[in-house]
Amino acid sequence: MMGLMAREETRTVETRTAMTRTERGTAAAESTPATAPGTARTRAWPTRLVVVGIVLSAVNLRPAITSLGALLEEVRDGLGMSGSVAGLLTSVPPLCFAVFGVTAPRLARRFGPSAVVCAGMAAITAGLLIRPFAGGTAGFLAASALALMGIAVSNVLMPVIVKRWFPDRVGSMTGLYSMALALGTSLAAAVTVPLTDALGGGWQSGLAVWAALAGAAVLPWLPLVRDRGTAPVQPRRQERAAEGGLRAEGGLRAEGQRAEGQGLAGRRAEEEQAPLRITRSRTAWALAVFFGLQATAAYITMGWMAQIFRDAGVPAGTAGVLLAVTMVMGVPLAFVIPRVATRLPHQGPIVLVLGVCGLAGYAGLYFAPASGAWAWAVLLGVSNCAFPLALTMVGMRARSGPGVAQLSAFAQSTGYLISIPGPLLVGVLYQHSGGWGLPIALMTGLMLPQMAVGFLAGRNRTVEDEAAER
Repeated sequence: MMGLMAREETRTVETRTAMTRTERGTAAAESTPATAPGTARTRAWPTRLVVVGIVLSAVNLRPAITSLGALLEEVRDGLGMSGSVAGLLTSVPPLCFAVFGVTAPRLARRFGPSAVVCAGMAAITAGLLIRPFAGGTAGFLAASALALMGIAVSNVLMPVIVKRWFPDRVGSMTGLYSMALALGTSLAAAVTVPLTDALGGGWQSGLAVWAALAGAAVLPWLPLVRDRGTAPVQPRRQERAAEGGLRAEGGLRAEGQRAEGQGLAGRRAEEEQAPLRITRSRTAWALAVFFGLQATAAYITMGWMAQIFRDAGVPAGTAGVLLAVTMVMGVPLAFVIPRVATRLPHQGPIVLVLGVCGLAGYAGLYFAPASGAWAWAVLLGVSNCAFPLALTMVGMRARSGPGVAQLSAFAQSTGYLISIPGPLLVGVLYQHSGGWGLPIALMTGLMLPQMAVGFLAGRNRTVEDEAAER
């Protein structure tokens, strides 16, 4: 039935192209009142499910990491980990994101993005439930990798789903799921230690409880498993064509014809587009490096910041709350920054502001980690909002859905590969130097190139144009 409706809608749009200007305006005026309510009713429930699914999925994209950061010392003692092995543990998330994220576009083409995200949420649920009770470091790492595999494919496909279902609201929808992601991140950091105490003090229960939240995120995607992501696009184009017809009837015939022609050309280009040679785009490389450096900073923060405060004399519960403050800063800012970014021709100034906040936060951690802890947590939280900005730029630097999928996979997979050594190197420096001076100096040094490549990635260009030029 959905396939028949799509073919009928396609024929309707093509028929309007063949009409005269007067006929097109008359047909649009007659058909819009009759078809728009039915179309709205048909699309209402899947659209609501997609919104709920996006929010719940985003909430579950970081608790697997920040809940572990809050209990890292207990996990290390329980499993007998050294500082270097703990550093390796904090490097597992970007490694899994790089390895598994690159498979997301291929899986989405075969099974549909909704089905892949649904499977990803199920993998997160299973991994979080298994890893505290797997026994030993190897089993803990394997179960963590299962959860992180689900996070990886969902990371890549979130911008794709937003682009397909909400092509004219990329900024606001990216802000919504970035805000939900920040909420989940901060929630896990803040309540994992109190939950562990309430459940009897065992770190296993404190980590396993997050599987319930991941299980809830599976449910909205189940009715959408058969969806391939193309159905919502056609009604919007049909509505825009009808609006073009009404404008023509009102005297703006030329404008309506151009808009309709551009819509059809865009549809055909998207359907016939060959895979981009994404590596030919300088913007794609700049965005990938920017993504990698901001991910390095984020995973160092999530994995080690609570330990920095604890070593400075801050109680464990307060250190967890400070980490939560850092993460919760992304809740309002992750909604605001993408909306502001989509209204600017160049996103470079936002990159620079976030980078300066990060440099100030690192300076505070070095000189006065305990006395100014709350201020440093806020500044680093603002700096970590480079993540929603990077996701927004992924949606802005490509014109089509396939282009966004390729750019998202390339930028995230390459970026996470770049970020792998950072948390591991911090663990090694911490263990062998006996303090946090060298690790903080490393974080400060990495922020400078992050600001430079982010400024380049913020230029008003598309990867399709750059790939075609070379």
